[in-house]
Amino acid sequence: SKSSKTAVMLIGHVTKDGTLAGPRVLEHLVDVVMQIEGDRFQQFRILRSSKNRFGACFEAGIFEMTENGLTEVKNPSEQLLEGRKENSIGSVITVAMEGTRPFLVEVQALVSTTPFGYPKRTANGFDLNRLQILIAVLEKYGKLNLQNQDVFINIVGGIKLSEPAADLAVLTAVASSYLKKPTASKAIIYGEVGLSGELRKVSFTDQRIKESKRLGFEKIISPKEFKEITELLKSL
Repeated sequence: SKSSKTAVMLIGHVTKDGTLAGPRVLEHLVDVVMQIEGDRFQQFRILRSSKNRFGACFEAGIFEMTENGLTEVKNPSEQLLEGRKENSIGSVITVAMEGTRPFLVEVQALVSTTPFGYPKRTANGFDLNRLQILIAVLEKYGKLNLQNQDVFINIVGGIKLSEPAADLAVLTAVASSYLKKPTASKAIIYGEVGLSGELRKVSFTDQRIKESKRLGFEKIISPKEFKEITELLKSL
C-alpha cells in the first residue's frame, strides 16, 4: 500500500478487556488504530484513536446515528443537556474531556435507604470501584452516614466518564441526593478527589472553563475554589 500510496483499512473487533483481537504484531504494523464505541441504547458513537503516527493520540470524534448514517455532532454539550430540569436534587453538571475536546454532561445520583442488610452500589457510565472510594471518602471526611443507603449513579446520554476530573461531580451529586439539597443553578463541578478528602487540580482547566461559560454556566466549582470536600459540603 505504501509503494502505491493507497490507504488500506482493516476492520476487526476487540476483546472483553478492550484489546485488539488477533496477533499483537498487527497493531505495530499499522499507522493508525481507531475504535468506535457505543451501542443501540446510546445516543452517541465515539470514535477514538489509540495510535496515530501522523497526529495526536487519544483524540475523539463524536457522532450520532441518523437515517442517513453516522453524522458528526458539532455541539454535544447542548444535546446532552437538552431537557434537563434545573435545581434538581442529585443532579450535577460537569465538563468532561474527549481527547482535547470539552463537553458538558449531567451526572445524576439517587441515594435511598436500603431495605436489605447490605447497601447496593450501582454506576452507569462511571467506574464502580471509584464510586466505592468516593462513598468511603464522603463517610469519613464528609460525615455522611451512607452505610445503610443504596447509591445509584447515572451519566446521562450513555457517556462514560473515566477521567479523575469527574470525581467531584459524582461526589457532589451523591451528597446532594443524601442531603436533599440541590446544587447551585448554572454551576459546573469538576476536580479529582483524594483519599484524604482533599481536592486536586486536573488538566485542561482553561478549555473546561471556556466551554462552560460559552453555554452560560458562570459559576465554577473546582479545586481552585475549594481545597477539601468539607468546605464544599458546607456550601450546599
